[in-house]
Amino acid sequence: MRDGRQGLYDPAFEHDSCGFGVIANIDGNASAWLVDQAFITLARMSHRGGIGADGITGDGCGMLLYRPTAWLRALAASAGIAPAPLFASGHVFLDPDDAANADAGRDELERQLAGAGLSVAGWRDVPVNPAACGPLGASGQPCIRQVFVDAAVGMDEANFERALFRARRLAEKARAADERFYVVSLSAATFVAKAMVAPGQLRAAFPDFDNVELAATAAVFHQRFSTNTLPRWRLAQPFRLLAHNGEINTIKANRNWVCARGAKYKSPLVDFSGLEPLVSLDGSDSQSLDNMLEVLVAGGLDVLAAMRILIPPAWASCEDIDEDLEAFYEYYALHTEPWDGPAGIVLCDARYAACSLDRNGLRPARWARSDDNHLIVASEAGLWDLPPERIVAKGRLGPGEMIAVDLLEHRVLDNAAIEDINRARAPFKKWLREGVTYLESHLIDPGLAAEPFTPDMLARFQKQFALTREERDVVLKTLALDEAEATGSMGDDTPIAVLSLQSRPLYEYFRQAFAQVTNPPIDPLRERLVMSLTTQIGLERNVFDASPDNARQVLLTSPVLSQRKLRQIMALPHIVEKHLKLDLYYDEAIGLKVAIEKLCDDAEAAVRAGAILVLLSDRYPIPGCCRSTRCLRSARCTRG
Repeated sequence: MRDGRQGLYDPAFEHDSCGFGVIANIDGNASAWLVDQAFITLARMSHRGGIGADGITGDGCGMLLYRPTAWLRALAASAGIAPAPLFASGHVFLDPDDAANADAGRDELERQLAGAGLSVAGWRDVPVNPAACGPLGASGQPCIRQVFVDAAVGMDEANFERALFRARRLAEKARAADERFYVVSLSAATFVAKAMVAPGQLRAAFPDFDNVELAATAAVFHQRFSTNTLPRWRLAQPFRLLAHNGEINTIKANRNWVCARGAKYKSPLVDFSGLEPLVSLDGSDSQSLDNMLEVLVAGGLDVLAAMRILIPPAWASCEDIDEDLEAFYEYYALHTEPWDGPAGIVLCDARYAACSLDRNGLRPARWARSDDNHLIVASEAGLWDLPPERIVAKGRLGPGEMIAVDLLEHRVLDNAAIEDINRARAPFKKWLREGVTYLESHLIDPGLAAEPFTPDMLARFQKQFALTREERDVVLKTLALDEAEATGSMGDDTPIAVLSLQSRPLYEYFRQAFAQVTNPPIDPLRERLVMSLTTQIGLERNVFDASPDNARQVLLTSPVLSQRKLRQIMALPHIVEKHLKLDLYYDEAIGLKVAIEKLCDDAEAAVRAGAILVLLSDRYPIPGCCRSTRCLRSARCTRG
């Protein structure tokens, strides 16, 4: 099918629960030993993935190497290719069954690279050992070719990386209909090789790894466990920058927000136009997260800031957090939302090799530093051959923590050092103090908010929203009197809304999109550090433009508004003349579809005319409309 669904398989369920690790030489020395250790450690993660019915094929694994320059030049020389002093290389997956289609993918990539001012030095066929892949892995093996790309004369590495990023994304978009076309990686700093093989067979699968020139300064490795999904070559990890253990439970919202904000992402360093959508809308959640990290890095953020923005620690309820650091997180939270885990991330780009955990810390990450200045981080201890007497420091990452190796300045950055870097990037605290309106500190005359429901109006809304006696007496009464959430057990005798013979509210036709075994109230003591109801009202701006204008927002402690809070918002100086109320009632003669379209058109026109706040209200029915039904919530409206 065109959307990728087949039988019970749906791409939306692509999640991982995997093993990962990163090893780096802090002094910046490339070595064959480091690469060997990465392969050995990866092979010991076989329990982290699944094995196919043939007993050989794995869920997929891969290796990201930092600056294996001598090795890449040796591979190029074996094919008669002479790359320029500054060059990039990467594997490209192509159609193995249709040579013309494979050539079309190759030509499209070359065309986009040429359009970016880059030149292709040459291509070589990548040998693959099918015996190491197993029958199932070999049956899905793509045609793998390696491309070598030269930078333009006078181009520095940073601009070269951005040109490669844009050219590759344009080629991917042009070949979107070709499921076999996939650029594994294309960078001057890193190289990725991955396959649908067991972790102990990755080196045997690619004979290129036997070359004597193979050495690197850092390596990221990953063993995939494809939970409820079909293993695929292209979904093996690492991706271009990162490898991920866990799930992004907010992936649907994250992808939708990236699409909605696409026009806001503007950077003087790279042109994002024509690349929409900026993240993959199908495939695995890890793939989309890697896409988003690439966008932030290409736009000018480094990974120390980008990862703290994408997967921030729990900061909102921390009483002892540094004010400047809190301001950093609050500033970026105004225009971004977290990619919520559980998530453990290892990554490597042109400067940093790092590991980061989400705010819950439910994916383990243990680290050790050796006496010869190597740092290794993995999803469990005991994977590396490092005698205790050679370990000078060790530990584990806690919830929301990050550790990194600066591969240019040759130093380890612990979580505190990374926080010091982020808090000093801009005067975030000053910008927030001058720009953010905290609703609770701007109270207006409480008398303006006194407009209680009349008994008839209250009864009408209770009926309109299908409020049952049980909900009123058990749930709402407990909330109002005890300030606590009611507890109870749910039976299974209530039919789902679409099959019910009763009239049900529109929102009951929707269900939460993540698995949940029980539904207890949130524990405000155990979970207060990792939860927040804070939301904001205001213009969203460009995340790449760090300026005080981005801090001009109204912050609400909860998305649930009382009358008093709503009127406080509408009375704020910059909103009082720029808000509009749109009625949700309509004349049944025009029909529901036309009414909804008109509502959307009116809202768009108001925003284009300068409205900051558009209020959709069903409190005040239009004259002549029924008083028992909210018309844009129901398909019928009987004239009174």
